[in-house]
Amino acid sequence: MRVMAQMGMVMNLDKCIGCHTCSVTCKQAWTNRAGTEYVWFNNVETRPGQGYPRRYEDQERWRGGWELNRNGNLRLKAGGRVKKLFGIFASPVQPELGDYYEPWTYDYQTLVEAPLGDDFPVARPKSLITGEDTKITWSANWDDNLGGSSETLGLDPVVEKLRRESEDKVRLELEQTFMFYLPRICEHCLNPSCMASCPSGAIYKRAEDGIVLVDQDRCRGWRQCITGCPYKKIYFNHRSGKAEKCTFCYPRVEVGLPTVCSETCVGRLRYLGLFLYDADAVSAAASVEDPQDLYEAQLDLMLDPHDPEVVAEARRSGIPDDWLDAARRSPVYALAKTYRVALPLHPEYRTMPMVWYVPPLSPVVDLLSSQGHDAEDAGTLFGAIEALRIPVEYLAELFTAGDTDVVTGVLRKLAAMRSYMRGVSLGREPDASIPASVGMSEEALYEMYRLMAIAKYEDRYVIPTAHVEDAHRLEEMGCSLDFDDGPGMYDSGPFGEASGSPVPVAVETFHALRDRQTADEPASDGSMRGRVNLLNWDGNGRPDGMFPPTAKDAS
Repeated sequence: MRVMAQMGMVMNLDKCIGCHTCSVTCKQAWTNRAGTEYVWFNNVETRPGQGYPRRYEDQERWRGGWELNRNGNLRLKAGGRVKKLFGIFASPVQPELGDYYEPWTYDYQTLVEAPLGDDFPVARPKSLITGEDTKITWSANWDDNLGGSSETLGLDPVVEKLRRESEDKVRLELEQTFMFYLPRICEHCLNPSCMASCPSGAIYKRAEDGIVLVDQDRCRGWRQCITGCPYKKIYFNHRSGKAEKCTFCYPRVEVGLPTVCSETCVGRLRYLGLFLYDADAVSAAASVEDPQDLYEAQLDLMLDPHDPEVVAEARRSGIPDDWLDAARRSPVYALAKTYRVALPLHPEYRTMPMVWYVPPLSPVVDLLSSQGHDAEDAGTLFGAIEALRIPVEYLAELFTAGDTDVVTGVLRKLAAMRSYMRGVSLGREPDASIPASVGMSEEALYEMYRLMAIAKYEDRYVIPTAHVEDAHRLEEMGCSLDFDDGPGMYDSGPFGEASGSPVPVAVETFHALRDRQTADEPASDGSMRGRVNLLNWDGNGRPDGMFPPTAKDAS
């Protein structure tokens, strides 16, 4: 047994309201530079939907992740070194820009500078890639709230698979459909196929906390990592010619701060903490024959931080005591292993993902309420789980490789928590039969409620800090922001997209970004220096034009 530590995340999907605050703050922090206009390290998908990039889950097309060969050993689904060598310059299984979207802005200058006339000028959409006029046909958020679902819903690979198996499983009539939000970041897998796919060896997994990063010095832009990642969470910076991905905000994590997406989450649905796992058993766990056994195999990898034998092995592996204490208090371990209500995303890809999800229960509660039922009565709620508006089969295809029993068990625990705590809140005598019906004690159910419903900041984020003795080892930055004029290379302005001075807004944004595409230096225009709004005011004094002229001004 070789004990290693892994930072992980759990997201409670019942709490996600689809506000995209996590996406926007991540964008401003990490990908607000030229070459990353289409890059979203964090995005929020409406499910059912095609996702981002479109239909990324269709591994028959994209060939991401791992599969078992005839001998039962792991191999990359896209092929080994020889096959990759033949496709290194032109790979048909890599998403193109159209599978993401062509980022755009609008040429507001036409509106601002158009001469007076009878017609109304139009701000045409302009591509941030070519600078030419473009037609907007897709974006990272095109499916939001089932937008265009009448035409696109059937293209969701999960829906497509379920419909092939049974036309009655998912009804696509708009009045009967279902939806929930699925935030996604890099999974920082225990068995990352992106790392195995990289010909340059530029992708590495940090030994101290398991965060997967890209060494920008070694990256040669082959893009095989994009093919290898089944979640399509590695992107190509067309300006720098390098691969970039979510860094789990490691500069923040090293000092004990949560990731930007977690810190700014409106719904407080994210939990951060440590797992301890047996590194020697990862390959065997990822190689189990039945994909539906992968969830349990990954759970078995997670070691009990209270076990004296595990603690002794962890100390021998160099894991400090404060990290072991953090592992014992870890909310992600509690949700995934102790209470078993968090599930991995697509375990059948065999990458052993470390960002897990608590599946949503809310839609069935809303449906029961609208039908006049007591939606949080234990008997009513338990009986309705089999008839969820979000079919259990759909959730099972996302989180358990199709094993509906596991998903049903999780939903029953969530329903039990709701019903039991509802009775407590109303002052009734606690009904011990409710937690007993899902194999939990009253104390365990209450502790799960505290963690999932009313946990404080320090309970949701248990992040051990990096040690001084590790400082030199951590100096090797795999951070894309240290290269190609990233934030920190020159003064950053408040808007981010064209960082530095000047800071363009509105009409100037497109032109400044176009200049950055073709110039080695940040866009610069003396007339825009210090400009932060259309009044050309930098916050000092009173700008011209803010107030109507007075007689004193005229004199």
